[in-house]
Amino acid sequence: MSLEQNINGAIKTAMLAKAEAELRALRAIKAAVLLAKTSEGSTGELSEADELKLLQKLAKQRKDSLEIFRQQNRPDLAQKEEEELVVIERYLPQQMDEATLRGELTAIIAAVGATSPADMGKVMGAATKQLAGKADGKMIAALVKELLTK
Repeated sequence: MSLEQNINGAIKTAMLAKAEAELRALRAIKAAVLLAKTSEGSTGELSEADELKLLQKLAKQRKDSLEIFRQQNRPDLAQKEEEELVVIERYLPQQMDEATLRGELTAIIAAVGATSPADMGKVMGAATKQLAGKADGKMIAALVKELLTK
C-alpha cells in the first residue's frame, strides 16, 4: 500500500476520532505528497525512496521549527510542532541507535579507506547513500567527525 493510501485511511480515522493534532500532521503529509506528484517533471507517482525523502523533509522541518520555538520560549507553538513530528515519525522507518550507527560508520570508513578528517566528504557521501532514512544526517556527520579525529 502506498504512502498516499495509508495517509488517506489515517485521515478518515483521525477525523472520526476528532484527533486535531494527528489530522493536522496527516493533512500536511497529504499536501506534500500531492505537491510532489503534480510538480513539474513528475511522473504522477512517487517511488518509495521519494516518499521517504518527503517524510524526512517534513520531519526535519518540524524539528527545526521545534528548536526555534523552544529558543523563543513559545511552548504553545512548540507543542504543535512536536505533536506533528510524532505523527510523521510513525511513517518513517525505525532510526538506528548510536551504537549500531557507530558500527555501520566504522565499516564504511574502512571500506572507503578514510584515515583523517580530510576524508570526511568521501565517508559522508557513502554513509548518506547507505544509511538514507535510517539515521539523522546531523548524527551521522557528528559521529563521522568523531571517528575520523581519533
